[in-house]
Amino acid sequence: MASVQFGQHAPARRVILHLSDTHLLGGDRLLGERYDTAANLRRTLDAAEATGVRPDAVVFTGDLTDLGEPEAYRALRAAVEPWAERLGAPVIWVAGNHDERPALRAGLLDGEPSLEPVTGVWDLDGLRIIALDSTVPGWHHGDLDAAQLEWLREELATPAPLGTILALHHPPLPTHIPFFDILELRDQPRLAAAIAGSDVRAILAGHLHYSTSGTFAGVPVSVAAASCYTMDLARPADEVNGMDAGQSFHLVHVWDDTITHAVVPVVDADTSGYFTPAWVDEMAALTPEGRLEAFSRKR
Repeated sequence: MASVQFGQHAPARRVILHLSDTHLLGGDRLLGERYDTAANLRRTLDAAEATGVRPDAVVFTGDLTDLGEPEAYRALRAAVEPWAERLGAPVIWVAGNHDERPALRAGLLDGEPSLEPVTGVWDLDGLRIIALDSTVPGWHHGDLDAAQLEWLREELATPAPLGTILALHHPPLPTHIPFFDILELRDQPRLAAAIAGSDVRAILAGHLHYSTSGTFAGVPVSVAAASCYTMDLARPADEVNGMDAGQSFHLVHVWDDTITHAVVPVVDADTSGYFTPAWVDEMAALTPEGRLEAFSRKR
């Protein structure tokens, strides 16, 4: 990568890998007797590593397993931890509605099994990540109780130098797919009140099995698609179903004044060879005017 700055913006201050909805099952069983979630996770991890990005953190926004099986959490940990160690990045696990809090705590966090919400705070050299637990034990819809929201307010009372990113499973966004509304995050105005006037700059979520984005209480929300399977949106909304295609992850780049969320597809496809490290080095050796002449001027 060229060390010369080509445009107006310096390199991002922080980079986060955002993945979601791995839905692993014990014994490498197929999900719904059709989706090889373990193989799809391996493909996703390989694709993320192939980008060459060495992120400041990796965030998994929930539904880490499909049934909350201890064996599935062990398998997830065995797949992800060596990979994250190669990247030199901490892993932030977020609970989803398919997870079970006691098994998640024991299997991924080396904690005592308990039904307490799985929350946490990470300081990435000034960028704060806060993981919320929107799960409701015994149910698939989402909610955040008064105690967790009060804890969030207390954490946000002191701003972080680079601001705060929230991570939770159920996105505080509407969806055009009717059945997802049944499983939405409830009482969203309470979350809006908890973050009002704070330094929250972005919200990361999952749950929907397709990539989407919007704003909530003035804060950008980015939903990562699943690694296990995704929803085929090229259908009428009441006929949308899962497909073993379209898997992706997000690259989150944090600047002082903006945050971007790039959707990276996990695909096997041929690409052209026009842009190369050597080409970038050639551009870096030119003056800014020379780069415009060589690459911007229409021929």
